[in-house]
Amino acid sequence: MKKAARAASARLDGVRSVPMPPMVKYLDQDGELLEKQSMSDELALEGYRVMLRGRRFDERCVSLQRQGRMVTLAPGIGQEAATVGAAMALDATTDWFVPQYRELAGQLWHGYPLRLAFLWHVGHPIAFQVPGDLNMLPFQAAIAGQLPQAVGLAWGLRLKRARGVVVAVFGDGGTSQGDFHEAANLAGVMKAPIIFLCQNNGWAISTTVEQQTASETLAQKAVAYGFPGIQCDGNDLFAVYATVREAVTRARNGEGPTLVEAITYRLGLHTTADDPTRYEPREMHDMWVDRDPLRRMQLHLVSRGVIDRSGLERMEDEVKEELRVAWDEAQKEPAPDPSYYFGHVHASPSTRLGGQLKRFERDGPG
Repeated sequence: MKKAARAASARLDGVRSVPMPPMVKYLDQDGELLEKQSMSDELALEGYRVMLRGRRFDERCVSLQRQGRMVTLAPGIGQEAATVGAAMALDATTDWFVPQYRELAGQLWHGYPLRLAFLWHVGHPIAFQVPGDLNMLPFQAAIAGQLPQAVGLAWGLRLKRARGVVVAVFGDGGTSQGDFHEAANLAGVMKAPIIFLCQNNGWAISTTVEQQTASETLAQKAVAYGFPGIQCDGNDLFAVYATVREAVTRARNGEGPTLVEAITYRLGLHTTADDPTRYEPREMHDMWVDRDPLRRMQLHLVSRGVIDRSGLERMEDEVKEELRVAWDEAQKEPAPDPSYYFGHVHASPSTRLGGQLKRFERDGPG
C-alpha cells in the first residue's frame, strides 16, 4: 500500500503542462530546401509521379461522378504528399498500409492497382477484395473504424515477432471518435508497432478543428496514451517521409506507436456530395493553393535539374494514358452475379439471410 501511495504521489508531483510537439519541415512553399534531407533525387521524382497520378485520378473521378458514371467519392486533392510520403517510408513486403477513404495516392505507392481503384468507385465488389499479396486493408467508410482493426493487426505482428509495422491513416475528424481513443490506448499499452497518421486538413466536412477539440495540437493527444506525438508539414513530401520513417524505426525496434499529425489542407471537396463554398472562406483556400504539395515538388525538382518543364509535360501525358488504360480495363470487368453479395456478409449465413437468398433465387431482384 505504501509503495502504491508513493507511486501515486510521484505521478501527481510529475504533472506538467503538455509540451508542444516539434514541427518537421524541409521544403518551403517555393520548393527550396530549408535543411538537408536524405531522399535521393530519383526517389523524389518517383514520389512526385505517384502524387501526380493520385491527383489526376481524383480529378478524373470527380468528372466521371458528375456524369453519373460513379458513386459518391472523397477526393484527396491537396493531400497527396501526406499519404505518399508515409507509404514511401514502408517496406511493402512486410509493412501494412491501412487507409480510410481519401488515401488513394498512398495506396498506389504501396501497390494498389489503378484498375481496382476505379472499380471501387463504381461500386464493384471485386474492388473490396484486396489482392492476396498486398499488405493493405480495404477502404473504410466509417470514420476511424479502421483504427481498432489496425491496432489488432499490429499487435498480431508483435505477437508473431514479425518484422512488419502498420501505418493507419485517418483525418482530424477521426480524433473525435471513440474508436481513435480506444485504439490509441490499446496500442500504447501493448506497444503495438503502429503509426497513427492523422491528416489534419482543417475540416471534418464543415466542422473546423477548433470546433472539435480544445487541444492546441492533435499530436499532443498521444501523451495521454504513453507514446510520442509529432507534427510535420503534410504538404512537404520530404517531411512526411522523414517523420514516418523515424516512427517506423521506433516501431520496428519494439518501442511502440507514434502519432504523426500531418498538417495539410483539403483543396477539393470533402466528397462529391459536399459544397465547400458554403462554409470555407475563399481567402483560406487561396492561401493553401500556394502551398500545394505538387507545386512545391515541381519547383524543387526543376530547380535541382532533376526534370525540366518538357519532362513534366511528358509525365502528365504518361499519367493520363495510365488512367485511360486502367479505366478501360475497369469497364471490361463483368458485373457480378447478384447472388454473390449474399456470400460475403457472414462466415455462416443466418437463417434469415439464407431465406432471403432462396427468395432471390426463386423470384429474382425486386
